[in-house]
Amino acid sequence: MPDEMIPMPGTAIGQAIEAPPAAPMPGDLTKDLLETDVWTDEMVFRAGIPIVDVPFVSCGGGMGSFVLTNYLRIADVGTTQIRVLSNLDHPWQTYEYLTKVSQIPRQERLRSDSQSRPDCLWGFPSYALHEARAEKTLAPIVNVLTEPVLADYWTPRAGTVFSSMEREVARTRYPEMLVKGQVRMVRRRSGGGYFTILTPPPGTSASRRIAYRSQYVHLALGYPGLKFLPDLQEYRAKYNDLAHTVNAYEPHEHIYEGLMNKPGTVLVRGGGIVASRVLQRLMDDRELKGAQTTILHLFRTYNAGPHNKWGFAKRRGAHGFAFQGFNAPKSAWGGQHIEQMLKLEGADRKALYDLTGGAHTPYRKYWLDQMKRGRDQGWYQTFQGEVTDVRPSSTGDGVLTTIRQANGSTATIEAQIILDCTGLEADIREHRICADLLDHSGAGRNPLGRLDVDPTFEVRGTRSGTGRLYASGSATYGGYFQGVDTFLGLQLSAQRITDDLASQGFGKRIGVGRSVSSWWKWFRHKPI
Repeated sequence: MPDEMIPMPGTAIGQAIEAPPAAPMPGDLTKDLLETDVWTDEMVFRAGIPIVDVPFVSCGGGMGSFVLTNYLRIADVGTTQIRVLSNLDHPWQTYEYLTKVSQIPRQERLRSDSQSRPDCLWGFPSYALHEARAEKTLAPIVNVLTEPVLADYWTPRAGTVFSSMEREVARTRYPEMLVKGQVRMVRRRSGGGYFTILTPPPGTSASRRIAYRSQYVHLALGYPGLKFLPDLQEYRAKYNDLAHTVNAYEPHEHIYEGLMNKPGTVLVRGGGIVASRVLQRLMDDRELKGAQTTILHLFRTYNAGPHNKWGFAKRRGAHGFAFQGFNAPKSAWGGQHIEQMLKLEGADRKALYDLTGGAHTPYRKYWLDQMKRGRDQGWYQTFQGEVTDVRPSSTGDGVLTTIRQANGSTATIEAQIILDCTGLEADIREHRICADLLDHSGAGRNPLGRLDVDPTFEVRGTRSGTGRLYASGSATYGGYFQGVDTFLGLQLSAQRITDDLASQGFGKRIGVGRSVSSWWKWFRHKPI
């Protein structure tokens, strides 16, 4: 993994699985296989790689795999017809890691709509109804009925989402479909369909690799990778200083613990939801626990008021932040936004993404009140500019950041700690499966550089006979549906894929009757 990449939970597991075995093992990838775009059965046999036949394979094992297999189970596809290839123990493992390190532990609230339930494709009862019943209060329902005019958007607690998914995992018998290991690549098969190469955990197989031969493949690979900002990575490499520059997606609880014990100055970089959560943690520690932290906040783009006009609407902004309730406008999951996006290609689609995307955060009165008190009392200060240099301070116990400001002047900011909250995503080539698809399977890029998929989420250029290769989640951001990297977006893509598979005879279409009867089974927690 490149030095600028931030390791995820599955990274270390995958590296351990892919490490060369202590002794040579049969059934490994040959030069012939690696260099050939379309494989025959004979080529795989000659390599000594065992073949497992199954109609449908999902690679990833995260939230995207869980949501799609949930749809397929409701569409009457049996567990023996599906295999989920993953190095994760449960679907929310990576997501929970990311929320936890970015200051959203289980008791805190996510940035998600009340009806966006990964465990319940119908969205009813919503999370708000669930919480109202569990806590015997009408407050969540009143909030939902009055948002966002009289109240901030209501969002569910992270723990509620994870426990609900755990319940559905058991109901749909997800563990029966899960196969542990590291997916190495997906290649087209001569005659139709695909070979998905899995490296099983050490000691679990007599061969180095296993080939899953299937008619359909689904990729739910999550983020291709998260990166440090280039200037911070250059600083870390040049000065070998890992103590004073930290990414919000790294475990960094020690930073907050250190600031509780000793006053310090922190520079927060970024203006999205992660920056908001990190700022809340720093400010809570100061106001509720007595920390004496000085908080400096650097924006590259500073929004002083409404901006990004779209039709008659403008996005709200203030004090540097762009405010948006969710990852994408609500109409991105239906309505005029989705209809418009379906008609756009190339630069026109990218322009709409640029207008409605970017760094933004929900409007939260609690956060704004905290920041106002910080500004008034002098312990919270904002800056705008482009970083031109990062170097150690003369005392060696901090970092100096030089910025070029909007008026052309320069300024230097000194802090003991820099917290990178930008969430910079890597190119899809950083993910080995995506790189192999681009090089050998005909996959292309969409206007934002991610995997190019059609409205059914089939990866364009990868069709193999009657076989289909689909993708969903963040790897497809830039396609016809903007909110793909959300709970509701994963459900929208799963519904499109399930409908397309049903049209080819794999699974049954989820019509009104099947939907109602399936919901009743879900409501009673009846296993399927």
